[in-house]
Amino acid sequence: MSTASLGHNVSLERRAWNIRRHAILMGEVQGQGYIAQALDIADVLAVAYFHAMRYRPDDPDWEGRDRFLLSNGHYAIALYAALIEAGIVPEEELETYGFDDSRLPMSGMASYTPGMEMSGGSLGLGLSIAVGKCLGLKRKGSDSRVYTLFSDGELDEGSVWEAIMSAAHYKLDNLVAVVDVNNQQADGPSNAVMGFEPLKEKLDAFGWFVQRVDGNDLAAVRAAFDAAKAQAGQGKPSMIIADTLMGKGVPFLEAREKNHFIRVDAHEWRLALDALDERKPA
Repeated sequence: MSTASLGHNVSLERRAWNIRRHAILMGEVQGQGYIAQALDIADVLAVAYFHAMRYRPDDPDWEGRDRFLLSNGHYAIALYAALIEAGIVPEEELETYGFDDSRLPMSGMASYTPGMEMSGGSLGLGLSIAVGKCLGLKRKGSDSRVYTLFSDGELDEGSVWEAIMSAAHYKLDNLVAVVDVNNQQADGPSNAVMGFEPLKEKLDAFGWFVQRVDGNDLAAVRAAFDAAKAQAGQGKPSMIIADTLMGKGVPFLEAREKNHFIRVDAHEWRLALDALDERKPA
């Protein structure tokens, strides 16, 4: 069954499941990729695209849209899965993932992909770009919001903390940022590479409205997005700290010690899909 045939009355659980499945199918095309991240962040993307955000699938550049900025460009496979589920990118294009001339390159490129608001190859820039977009929207009198997703590894970057300070200074209550705390990056556990805890208390001190939730609990994520949206007019940017599990939904991937970039043997793709299918929601 295609995404388009599901209609509008689809549960967030089913949306998140579909996003995971789209990502696994794209990963199978190349036999490798940032699959574990796509699985861990699928619940956040489901809430963002099917509960919180305002957009038009047939007009990705609509001026009145909310913007979603993917700072961690290596999560592109996750965002492509959400864009496919949202009907912004045709589902059949997932078979082109990572190939020459595809609109779905391995790292997010705004010039290639409908609905991709920024190119995210270099980490640590998304929040700064979001600050600029929020300032521009406010000056135009727009009520659109900017959502941005970045990774816990990006907390190592000074530009992120400059953006955190700037957003509070300019009272950007049209900004909702999500940091994916899965505690893995290329060089090892994120908190071992550069300690960032206590994160909530630090962000509180910077003047943000901060919530910390289980990023794989759809009800909690939905409530966090609702609370962030309710901050409009309060003069504070919002940060959602989402604690997630790499490989969520596929037990043998959840159990892998190192999940930052994975190569999956040919037979394991079917095992991953079977594991996901066993947990298919209504």
